[in-house]
Amino acid sequence: MGSGKIHLRSSWELAFATFLDTNEHILEWASEPFRIPYKNVMGKNTTYVPDFIIRYRTKDDVIKTELIEIKPHNQSVIKEGQNSNQRMVVANNMLKWVAARAFCKAQGIKFVVLTEHDIFAQTGKK
Repeated sequence: MGSGKIHLRSSWELAFATFLDTNEHILEWASEPFRIPYKNVMGKNTTYVPDFIIRYRTKDDVIKTELIEIKPHNQSVIKEGQNSNQRMVVANNMLKWVAARAFCKAQGIKFVVLTEHDIFAQTGKK
């Protein structure tokens, strides 16, 4: 989508982009497509840049659009044993995702967070 530069900031994002390029159902995609305003855990107004936007055709021939975030599982859930800094990272991510879901709802699209468990479930790689 668009004419902007592709931004891939991890091997997981590269793996996902490769999947997008090789999947016949993907119609178009872009990396870091736009900024979404949100208030971070410190109460500061800032912006969140999601990793991907994709348009694809389902097996039922329906065209759908999704906004995708690629994030390590340990930055996606608060769990026992995390220190306060790790918990703050997760809490901040959750604030970003609340803003992204609201943005997507207004646009009629879906917001999805994928972790390494989702990306590599089929291949067994990490």
